[in-house]
Amino acid sequence: MKRSHQEIVQEVMNCLEVYLRAIGPQVLGWYADPYSGDWEELDDKGWAYNRRLMIEEPVAQIWLSESPSETTGYEVLYRGRLLKKDVTSALSFILPTEYLEAYGPEHVRELALELAAKLPFCSGHGGLCFNYPESVVGTTDAIRDMSFRHPGLDIPGVHFDSYSIGTRVKGVHWLNFLGPPVLGELGGAAGLRARLRSPGTTVQELDGERAVVTLGTWPEAGDMEQGRTLPEYRELAHVLEPWLYMDRGNWGGFSDEDMRRWERRFLD
Repeated sequence: MKRSHQEIVQEVMNCLEVYLRAIGPQVLGWYADPYSGDWEELDDKGWAYNRRLMIEEPVAQIWLSESPSETTGYEVLYRGRLLKKDVTSALSFILPTEYLEAYGPEHVRELALELAAKLPFCSGHGGLCFNYPESVVGTTDAIRDMSFRHPGLDIPGVHFDSYSIGTRVKGVHWLNFLGPPVLGELGGAAGLRARLRSPGTTVQELDGERAVVTLGTWPEAGDMEQGRTLPEYRELAHVLEPWLYMDRGNWGGFSDEDMRRWERRFLD
């Protein structure tokens, strides 16, 4: 979202309420204190502390989780920034695959649409990803080979990407939310729809000159060793290529060549 934190704080808090209704109010039990870095219990006092940070501070760094010691798949990450050239505010809601399997992809898609409807996004996405604490050094070393085998699995980076993504688009996923300026430069939802021919791809127009592109019924990981190359993902990547975010710094275990190869995995 190309907005400063205080411009969108109420919309972000509304989204958090939607997420909590979907997963249950007691699932998120811990938060990382942005000043000490320590994990604290997300009890009534913890909620009050985080709400105060959101409302009173010019910037905000929120990390809520089910567990401080395990990656369970229920997390909220928010980085509310002050606007600079390519700095953006970014919000991420994570669900475990068990939630997807229990409720089905249409339920998850509707939840994503409800969240997106409340936000003035430039771009956004939903799909499968490697889930790990972004702050843990060395984690990406272990996923390098799997990331090339399964191109549909995103490598998240809310904290660092929000420093430099600007209005560009972070790759191609199962759900692809597009807003200004990119959607306008593509000719709107109708112009985008005219460029996509894969039978499982749909383009749904949303309020506020925005749209969501859905690639198939279920999110797919793909498997290059089994020939599942995700052609509909490749088609959308070629359409979006001029606007894709391609200048990340290196992750642990990834060389410069690895980074370019991963970023262009649906293009080359």
